[in-house]
Amino acid sequence: NLGRGPVVDEEALIEALRSGKLGGAALDVFMEEPLPQSSALWDLDNVLISPHNMDQTATFMHEATEFFVNENLPRFICGQDLLNPVDTTKGY
Repeated sequence: NLGRGPVVDEEALIEALRSGKLGGAALDVFMEEPLPQSSALWDLDNVLISPHNMDQTATFMHEATEFFVNENLPRFICGQDLLNPVDTTKGY
């Protein structure tokens, strides 16, 4: 779930992971953050939980701005393909 917590029905996700309908999940956002210790997601071997904190680094805003200004903005102006585009058919 690379979007926002409310996009995913966590109870349905947990059931699908427990039943094997889903083989695994990598998650970094949840309905409640931080993810409560009582969440069943912590106990599932087929779940990877990653902190949702990239934007909390000291240099993130500087690096993101530099990438936009120095890489994607010139490409956009020149009609070239952008780096790291969103694939709307895949949803990310």
